[in-house]
Amino acid sequence: MSRGEPLTDQDRLPWLLKLHDIIQREMSPGRNAIVVCSALRRLYRQVLLFGSKALTSSEPGSVATCSLPGVWFLFLYGTYDMIHTRMVARRGHFMQPDLLRSQFEVLEPPAPEENAILLDIRRSTDDICREIQEHLRQLS
Repeated sequence: MSRGEPLTDQDRLPWLLKLHDIIQREMSPGRNAIVVCSALRRLYRQVLLFGSKALTSSEPGSVATCSLPGVWFLFLYGTYDMIHTRMVARRGHFMQPDLLRSQFEVLEPPAPEENAILLDIRRSTDDICREIQEHLRQLS
């Protein structure tokens, strides 16, 4: 990405599998954790949840369940123009604004059964954080 080239599935899979291992390690003793990555496609989210089992299923995305209890995805969404404007304004980030189009082309917003909280980035960071905290409180 720093060279201006979008990542492929082959580029992403090794680190998605590593993140799956981290999620499993943190869940096993019942701890809480936050893992941050751009899981743009349903397959990527399934790999995060189910590891290599998500890759060996006969149909992509057909793992028996689409979510795991206790694992939630935060889906921060906004328009291409808004995100592009923010990217152009930031400095020192590895991802070039020109790559945003490829991200939108790959994007598969989460389905309702994927345990996703949809968060509009037009809202303030404080408002988004409060909504996440409220959701987590309701789960307790």
